[in-house]
Amino acid sequence: MTLDVDLEAEQYEKHREAGRILARVRDEAAERVEVGASHLELAEWAENRIRELGGEPAFPVNISVDEEAAHATPGIDDGTTFGEEMINLDIGVHVDGWLADTAVTVDLSGHDDLAAASAEALDAALELVEPGVETGKIGAEIESVIDGYGYNPVVNLTGHGLGHWQQHTPPNIPNRAVAQSAELSAGDVVAIEPFATDGAGKVSEGSDEEIFALETEGSVRDRSARQALEEITERFRTLPFATRWLESRRPEMALRRLKQQDIVHGYPVLKEQDGRLVSQKEHTVIITEDGCEVTTRR
Repeated sequence: MTLDVDLEAEQYEKHREAGRILARVRDEAAERVEVGASHLELAEWAENRIRELGGEPAFPVNISVDEEAAHATPGIDDGTTFGEEMINLDIGVHVDGWLADTAVTVDLSGHDDLAAASAEALDAALELVEPGVETGKIGAEIESVIDGYGYNPVVNLTGHGLGHWQQHTPPNIPNRAVAQSAELSAGDVVAIEPFATDGAGKVSEGSDEEIFALETEGSVRDRSARQALEEITERFRTLPFATRWLESRRPEMALRRLKQQDIVHGYPVLKEQDGRLVSQKEHTVIITEDGCEVTTRR
């Protein structure tokens, strides 16, 4: 039985507005990636630009370099600059908690084919998206395109649904063929994000951690931790945030205490296990009655 979905409802209009803002910021941010430019200045510029255009960052701007695939964002007073590297920008926007998520590779390393592999895989995946399609079929197409370039998909990273104040919800969108998968339905909002690598195709957690999210509500005795928790709950709710976003005193110490009590959890930087390069391309789509609407495409 197919249920009618009101794709003109307020929540979808806010998803669309988030996507329009995000598409513009993504393109403008990508133009600022050049050798010698500051990671921190770019991240803060993009996050402030989102606010100027009427949205809020849905998570800290991810700036992943070479073997890094996700969860890399500058720390407080970070002095890192861009070199001749493969750069993945992953950016999110929300409007009243309704999200859009997008990513693009800016290649300064001379590996254009690897960047093209994830981009073409995304285009091929979007051609398949419609109600009733199995997410495993999308994954098989992504894998086929990337394999055609002579590279591997990152198999333990997936696309995902986008919920209200939730960055990752079902269904998962695999980047390879899988035996069991979910079926897309009209009204679903999903982010499809192929990752391609010249390595084996798996990522593992590194030691760096600058992004956190609220795990559960709780009480803490430490004053700085209590102030940080109040700020997190009020400003970010369940969405990820960066250490550098906190206005509380001694944010690093406060987050350590909150993490020790399992009130927040961290997102370690994910790296390709062989230390090889990773490219990424991502769009957010609304599943319509006869296909999909890409909200993050200009």
